[in-house]
Amino acid sequence: MKILLVEDDTITINLLIRALNSHNYNVNTAADGETALQLAQAYDYDLIVLDVLIPKLDGISLCRELRSSGCQMPILLLTALDSRSNLIEGLEAGADDYMVKPFNIEELIARIRALLRRGKASLSSTILTWEKLQVNPDTTEVTYAEKVLHLTPKEYNLLELFLRNPRRIFSRSAMLDRIWSAGDFPHEEAVTAHIKGLRHKLKAAGMSVDLVETVYGLGYRLKSLPEDIDHQKVVRETVQTAKSQETLSAQSSGQSRELNNDERRLKVLSVVAEIRGKLITNFIEKVVIFDRAIAQLKTGTLEGGLRREAQAQAHKLVGSLGTLGLPKGSILARKIEDLFKGENILKPGTAEQIEGFLHLLKQIFDRPPEPESELVTAIAEKRRILIVDDDSVQSDRLKIAASGSGFQIEVANSPEAARIAISQQPPDAILLDLTFSRTQENGLNLLAELRSEKPDIPVMVFSGHNQLSDRIEVARLGASGFLHKSIPPADILKAIAQLLDQTGAAEAKVMVVDDDVHLLAALTMILQPWGLQVTILDEPEKFWEVLETTCPDLLILDVEMPGYSGIELCLAVRNDLRWSKLPVLFLTAHSESEIVRQMFVAGADDYVNKPIVEPELIARILNRLERTQLRHRLALTQR
Repeated sequence: MKILLVEDDTITINLLIRALNSHNYNVNTAADGETALQLAQAYDYDLIVLDVLIPKLDGISLCRELRSSGCQMPILLLTALDSRSNLIEGLEAGADDYMVKPFNIEELIARIRALLRRGKASLSSTILTWEKLQVNPDTTEVTYAEKVLHLTPKEYNLLELFLRNPRRIFSRSAMLDRIWSAGDFPHEEAVTAHIKGLRHKLKAAGMSVDLVETVYGLGYRLKSLPEDIDHQKVVRETVQTAKSQETLSAQSSGQSRELNNDERRLKVLSVVAEIRGKLITNFIEKVVIFDRAIAQLKTGTLEGGLRREAQAQAHKLVGSLGTLGLPKGSILARKIEDLFKGENILKPGTAEQIEGFLHLLKQIFDRPPEPESELVTAIAEKRRILIVDDDSVQSDRLKIAASGSGFQIEVANSPEAARIAISQQPPDAILLDLTFSRTQENGLNLLAELRSEKPDIPVMVFSGHNQLSDRIEVARLGASGFLHKSIPPADILKAIAQLLDQTGAAEAKVMVVDDDVHLLAALTMILQPWGLQVTILDEPEKFWEVLETTCPDLLILDVEMPGYSGIELCLAVRNDLRWSKLPVLFLTAHSESEIVRQMFVAGADDYVNKPIVEPELIARILNRLERTQLRHRLALTQR
């Protein structure tokens, strides 16, 4: 399902994209009404989530324009304006539903599902089955032999496409049109990669027959089951009422749906907690604007541009704070917004009122997490990390670092003890040392065993040794990463957290270094919908530490930065044996031949000029990653 999200607040955009992606929705974004109108007219979306107060063309006018042009897709309005007249105006303009900011993420997802069911009732109220495979489009839950499968959004959408069209052959270009969002420009090989991933997960779940059949020269289709099985009964869409769906799910998968939905709910809440932390930094920037406005008001004046900017920032805080679980902060932000909007803005005492509300707002950010975030802590506490290491000092350090972070640390001091612990209760991730003082067995044997028998458990190797041969062998056996024990315990836990958050979703890791935090935020929004795991850094002096921790597949460097330039960082990378082959792409506002020459002399693979053109950047990144993967495959075949 494709959703167009029209919103200009980056905090809200980031939160909604991640929440919707976790429910297998493809999301395309627009920050203003004019862009949204062009996208809605050019592409076929299943639903539009539309903020009312957006630049260039407001949400209600956009809604009215879409309906007048014959657009029938469901529209859900988001608004911080809770007056009845505004809501009635939105519904009369053609909106199907609305939510007032601040809103609850789970309620928003429920309303989106309801609108999609109404829009495509004949499709949504079905259970799709094939052999022992079952797909519930309402919950996007996939099970095989009553075991829940965790698919990426692209894998899920491909599977649903095949099951809904059992006899149709889809070319790769047709699947790109159906599955990928507007603004995506992948090569057709991306389809092949996702189908390969889907096949692998189905096989790992126990499916002996390949569900997706390759029709050479034409594309792919759903494979027919053996003739002795009634194909019409096995591949079907069982239309049921909501009550009968729940009964069927309870009979077929026991508590699996409940657990799956709970996992998703907790995952969304953990995302809320993460973004709430980022909002604190964003809030500090807004405080500067408010302080400037207060200073002018105390002199009896206020520039029109500064007033509009302060009002806009307060308006964004209304939605962001409430949505992220800070309702009291949302109320205070609304009061600040109302004062900046009021006709009596220059009235004596207004500056002091705003200053008082701002002071209370700062206090909210200084407080510990409120009770509603306890569930976020609960999900973190369920993230069990098994440390396989006989170095008790190192394990104790990690336990201390993990206290209060939400990780539950368990220790096995030998590979055999690890096998027993894993068989009793599989952990969420394993941190594995390669050497043990009390046994001849090394960690490589256990790693190979785990990759074969427990492929769903990510294994991060950490070692006091730093030999290249160890790193190569660990990579060959399929470990999720390699960390040196000299890395601070907090950074080791951070690397594991990133690993757990992206397991099964990200296709490649990209590290971006630039001192412009706004550009970093924009690049994150551009790259994440492509399945790329993005690490951003605005402090070049921490470059090597972050590089070693995240182990990216591609590096993006700004040329000019304080402290260390991108060219200097690139030279250091090329001078290190481990990282010498890492693809490096430069961002630069300079087109002078001398700057370009310096970049390539330093070891650049490519560069992109600022201001960045999104399709060009995506094309260059994917091209470079594909070349790297091709080189890797060729190296494996030549061994």
